[in-house]
Amino acid sequence: MANPASEYHRGTMDIHEQAKTYAFVMSLTKWGSLTLAAAVLFLTLWFCTNFGFMGALFTVVVVLVVGFFVLRGGSSESH
Repeated sequence: MANPASEYHRGTMDIHEQAKTYAFVMSLTKWGSLTLAAAVLFLTLWFCTNFGFMGALFTVVVVLVVGFFVLRGGSSESH
C-alpha cells in the first residue's frame, strides 16, 4: 500500500478559532432565541388578549429576567 497523501495526524490541529466561532454562534442562537420569544410573547399578549400594553410589558420583563438567569447559568462550560 502507498503512504497517505498527507502528513495529517488526528488531534494535532489547532482548533481554537473554530471553538471560539462555535461558542459565538451558540451564544447568538441562545440570546437571539430569548429575544425573539419575548417579542412574540409581548405582541401576542398586547394585541390578542386583554392584558394591554402594560400587562404585556410586565410579563415580558419577568420572562426576560428569568430567561437571563437560566441562560447565563449554562455558560460555565470551558473549552
